[in-house]
Amino acid sequence: MDDLQFGARNKRGDWAPSAPLEFAPFWDWPPDPGKLARWLVGYVWPWNVFHMATALAYWAWIVPSTEAMQTLSWGWALWLYAVNAAGIFAIYGAVELFYYIRKKQGTRFKYNARFPAERPSDVFWFKSQNLDNFLRSFFISIPLWTLVEVLFLHAFARGWVPGLSLAEHPFYLAALILVVPAIHEVHFFCIHRLIHTPLLYRWVHSVHHNSVNPSPWSSLSMHPVEAFLYHAVALWHLVIPSNPILALFQLHVAGYGALNGHIGFDKLELTDETALDSHAYAHYLHHKYFEVNYGGDGVIPLDRWFGSWHDGTPAGEARMQARFQKKKARLNAGA
Repeated sequence: MDDLQFGARNKRGDWAPSAPLEFAPFWDWPPDPGKLARWLVGYVWPWNVFHMATALAYWAWIVPSTEAMQTLSWGWALWLYAVNAAGIFAIYGAVELFYYIRKKQGTRFKYNARFPAERPSDVFWFKSQNLDNFLRSFFISIPLWTLVEVLFLHAFARGWVPGLSLAEHPFYLAALILVVPAIHEVHFFCIHRLIHTPLLYRWVHSVHHNSVNPSPWSSLSMHPVEAFLYHAVALWHLVIPSNPILALFQLHVAGYGALNGHIGFDKLELTDETALDSHAYAHYLHHKYFEVNYGGDGVIPLDRWFGSWHDGTPAGEARMQARFQKKKARLNAGA
């Protein structure tokens, strides 16, 4: 595919889409029915359908029996860790293999023309971003993902929180399915702003931001504090009326869905004529500029409401620079 039909490349070879990032169209007034219908299709397919499918597969074939989960034990906890690790290795690893190692589409649609393996750095373990990110994912983030999973499955199994049945509450649970990605955005925005405060950024979030040019393995490369807070989004289903399958869905939107913001490509070419939209640009801009786009794709436009939205356009760049200048002036005045 010709990526220059969809965007432009600068002198360094970095590519950017020509279309600006937009919020969910139901925030527009009056709403455009056609635009809203197209957005809903993209909202559901393919990523959220995939996350729901993995949650259902876990419930059918992976999650132990209710009786087993009533007692905490290393056996079923390690089983869940093994499945989570295998799933991440297969999915993230496939993207890494085809688009970063074999480079099947070169730098077409790639935001940063360089590949992480080309830039060794002392900020990473063994001076390798890929190895550092891989080890942090499998020995820090995925164990904490599994801890959250064990906690809510045990709570549901013990009956500490009621699990609503689909037969008795079909409309409510169907609506909650649609709200799960919005819950993720709000939770992510709140913890993300928290760990961008100076002290927490220095000791916690800087680990993740070492990957200025993120790749699939960067997705879950986090400090333990951030990793737990990030996956703890699933614990909201112990507070709101829900059931364990939707808690799994929420966890998979976070765990498997972290890949979306770190793919590094705007589109993944599946064939010569078809490509999969990654929805990665908003979060790529956060890695590039640090203080923009703390939330997600704009389902809930918190970044716009709090003044930190960057839509990828020159106007968005100007707003960001003006905000940085005001911040600099405040700091200088305080000094």
